[in-house]
Amino acid sequence: MSINENAKSLLLTYIAGNHDLHIKEAANTGMSCEDFLDELLDRELGYRKENRLKKRISTAKFPYKKYLVDLDRSFYDKKTSRVIEALGSLDFIRNKENLFLIGNPGVGKTHLAIALGIEACMQDMRVLFTSVPNLVIELREAMSLNQITAFRKKFESFDLVILDELGYVSFDKDGNEILFNLLSARNNAGSTIFTTNLVFERWVEVFKDPILTGALVDRISHESYVLDMSGDSYRIRQTIKWLERTMGKFEEEKKDGSISDQ
Repeated sequence: MSINENAKSLLLTYIAGNHDLHIKEAANTGMSCEDFLDELLDRELGYRKENRLKKRISTAKFPYKKYLVDLDRSFYDKKTSRVIEALGSLDFIRNKENLFLIGNPGVGKTHLAIALGIEACMQDMRVLFTSVPNLVIELREAMSLNQITAFRKKFESFDLVILDELGYVSFDKDGNEILFNLLSARNNAGSTIFTTNLVFERWVEVFKDPILTGALVDRISHESYVLDMSGDSYRIRQTIKWLERTMGKFEEEKKDGSISDQ
């Protein structure tokens, strides 16, 4: 069998498609057989790692990509900035601890949650992103199809689940119970990030039942991290900074004659 056929049989996709090129490079550089094989296997591993990362990110279903490096920590006070830096280690995920990102709209909660999720994917962790309202819809569908057990098992299998927008929509009694049971079953099975505009005392506005709400908060907040990101809108401040840069550039071009008023 040829190298190409053997590589395909061994599922060495990169080697199957690129061995000819590397053979020529090895011949031109006088590379030893050992170095050639080592280089080829390194490329195969890199190819697999890249594809695995792409699959992790695709499976996570992020609405868009955000990275920790893009989060301007100068917008936050020193304490919050230090906590964000510490969260970047992802130790809370390895320890199966929950994280609550609390604050008004526009302060960067979802940005931080997605950035931590993508960082987790880069470290070969299994991640899922979903909004809480969508999760309840999916749960109802699973129940109607008698697939709730399979849904729960899959939900518990992720290293990290990001539940976005808790607090924007309230639920009826059935929705409350479904979500309570799902989150209770996942607790200690993996880490969950919650983004919400409501402090714990106001969660009863979403779940309606004070007893159920108290039990849920007590269970999922035990040994968890709570980061209060409340403050001026991060998005608005970013827009203002962009406008200032744009207008500054406009005025400079206007002065040197690059543009005219007409």
